[in-house]
Amino acid sequence: MDFKNGGFMMRIVVLDGYALNPGDIDWQPLQDVGECEIYDRTPFNDKAEILKRIGDARIVFTNKTPLDKEIINTAPNLKYIGVLATGYNVIDIAAANEAGVTVTNIPTYGTNAVAQFTFALLLEITSHVGLHNDLVHQGEWTNNPDFSFFAKSLVELQGKTLGLVGIGRIAQKVAELGHAFGMNVIFYNHRPKEVEYDWLQQVNFDDLLSQSDVVSLHVPQTPDTTEIINSSSLQKMKETAILINTARGGLINEQDVADALNSKQLAAAAVDVAKHEPLNADSPLLKANNCYITPHIAWAPQETRTRLLGIAVDNLTEFLAGRKKNIVTK
Repeated sequence: MDFKNGGFMMRIVVLDGYALNPGDIDWQPLQDVGECEIYDRTPFNDKAEILKRIGDARIVFTNKTPLDKEIINTAPNLKYIGVLATGYNVIDIAAANEAGVTVTNIPTYGTNAVAQFTFALLLEITSHVGLHNDLVHQGEWTNNPDFSFFAKSLVELQGKTLGLVGIGRIAQKVAELGHAFGMNVIFYNHRPKEVEYDWLQQVNFDDLLSQSDVVSLHVPQTPDTTEIINSSSLQKMKETAILINTARGGLINEQDVADALNSKQLAAAAVDVAKHEPLNADSPLLKANNCYITPHIAWAPQETRTRLLGIAVDNLTEFLAGRKKNIVTK
């Protein structure tokens, strides 16, 4: 269906489409809604360029390009901002409300993908598949006198305790995977939370830290959760514990985690997110012992990104039809 505005095809601007679509999915569903101008990237700190690219568009999509009060108030025709992600902290929501600009997000597109990746990180730490694959290709197995060798001790998950910080959709899926591996699963939530499984137990934060062999973070970053993992909380964890963060980089104090790893107060950590993204070259995590780092890709399977684009298009078409879907403004 074509949506017209004063007889002309509606102009839609995508400010930073590359992360969503580096070329392996089709923009056509969005192009069917209106005339699309799709930029791979837009300079985050160049407000003049951001405004130039928005121009007279009513519809703007952004992933990480920030749209602050000045931009929202200066863009002459802006009526709708579609965030191509779950988090919408790049938008000044108060300014959007004041200007009558509707903002939507994509709340549930990546549950299975992020849960899968959480376990991919955990299994890499406990089974060291990548390490041993590299060693085999370097000739270590061919030249070994034994039928089997291992460069690092492997860890069995059966009977270990998995502690989840947060119990949203992703955490619940991670809980199911942990249970399937024979793990004991506990969780902390800021308020009492009913869950459907009798094997899933809620505990307070300190008990989760002290009991868990694996601590996995699954909460949004808020003033209450920023650096929830710090020197104090790390001291309450087992020295054999593993920390995993696929949520938000600001949930951990990176220096404190690096110090804990280097002093063997923490056995290993795996993070798919960082306080600053792209990761700063001087991040203490880069030189920390047993620290596994991936570049914010838990959300990124092709199937997941295709689903995200479909939801983004649905959000927009519902807005154009005068209905509400995934709106984060009032």
